[in-house]
Order: sequence, then C-alpha cells, then structure tokens
Amino acid sequence: MSALLHQFTDWYLSMLDTGGYWLIAGLMALESTIVPIPSETIIAPAAYIAHTRGHLSLAGIVLAGTLGSYAGAALMYWAARGLGRPLVMRFGPYVGLPARKIELAERWSARFGWAGVFFSRLLPVIRHLIGIPAGILELDFRWYTLATLAGSLLWCSVLAALGASLGAHPELIQGSLRRFVLLVLGACVLLAALYYLFVERAARRSAPPR
Repeated sequence: MSALLHQFTDWYLSMLDTGGYWLIAGLMALESTIVPIPSETIIAPAAYIAHTRGHLSLAGIVLAGTLGSYAGAALMYWAARGLGRPLVMRFGPYVGLPARKIELAERWSARFGWAGVFFSRLLPVIRHLIGIPAGILELDFRWYTLATLAGSLLWCSVLAALGASLGAHPELIQGSLRRFVLLVLGACVLLAALYYLFVERAARRSAPPR
C-alpha cells in the first residue's frame, strides 16, 4: 500500500503542473465515487506546491476540489437512484461495496438526512458512500447538492490551508514532500479514529435488532 501511495504521489506531482485544476477536479470526482483515492493526497500537496511555486492559486484549488467532489457525489446519487437498492446490494460487493458498508451508510443517511450528507464529506469511508443511500432513499437532490457543496468546500478549504501552512513553514517537514505525505497519512489515521467513534458507533446504535 505504501509503495502504491508513493507511486501515485510521484505521478500526481509530476502531472500537476500540466494538469492543473482539471487534474485536481478529475481526481476529486473519482475520490467521491468508489475509487479509493484519499482527498488528503490531492488537495493538500497541491496547496503546498501552489504556495512554494505560485503556479496555482489556493482559491482555484479549493474550487476545483469542491466542484470535482460534487460531480462524483452527484454521479453516485443518480446511479444509485436509477439502479435501485436490489441491484446496488447485489452487485455492490463486486466493486468493493459489501452489504455491510451500504447498510451502514443507509442508516447514517436515514438518521441524519441532509445534515448527515454535510458531515459525511468530512469523514473517511462514509464520504465515498453517502451518495448511494441518498439516491436509494431519494433524498431531495436540491438539499443533497447544497449539503455536498458546503461539506466539500469546507473539507477542501481545511486541506488547502494545511498544505499552504506547511508551504509557508517548510522547516516543519524539513523540506521533504514525502515527509509531508506521511504527515497527511497521520491525519488520515486520526480521521479514521473519528470515523469509528462518531459514525460506526452511531450507526450501530440505530441498527434494528436482529
């Protein structure tokens, strides 16, 4: 996994100068589907490079990330709504979506509604899946859009601020971009712990008794 991450990071950083905002938006769109690309490895390094090289603007990075996230999330919503729950549950395991994960996201979405969509954009795992139950449950797409855009904007802004801060103080990572990626991975671990505490436990409490 570490080798794959390094390969992705090297490829992404080499392509960022030419791909620019479109590359950021495209990868963030994939990140909001079932493709397991951590947003932390997209927005934060771009902001770091933007601060050190001045090739991209922080506002542009945040906007590209937000719109890309929304595009992927909207695709997931309409795909799940069009296919329906039986097909999603049947074929989900073939694309890395076992029934347990889908049911977890369903309970989260049913319990918290559009507010759950907003907070899901700040949490690992559930952020990739929330469009599926939202589509299955046919949540109002207008509210889904607003919650997704707001949550994605906040999350991309936080990651961009982190990258820019480290760009302004390179001594914190001793000038090594790989060290920066490791720092981002540490943040991912913290988010995973928060996910378990606030999402898994909440969803399990709301699960019907067997």
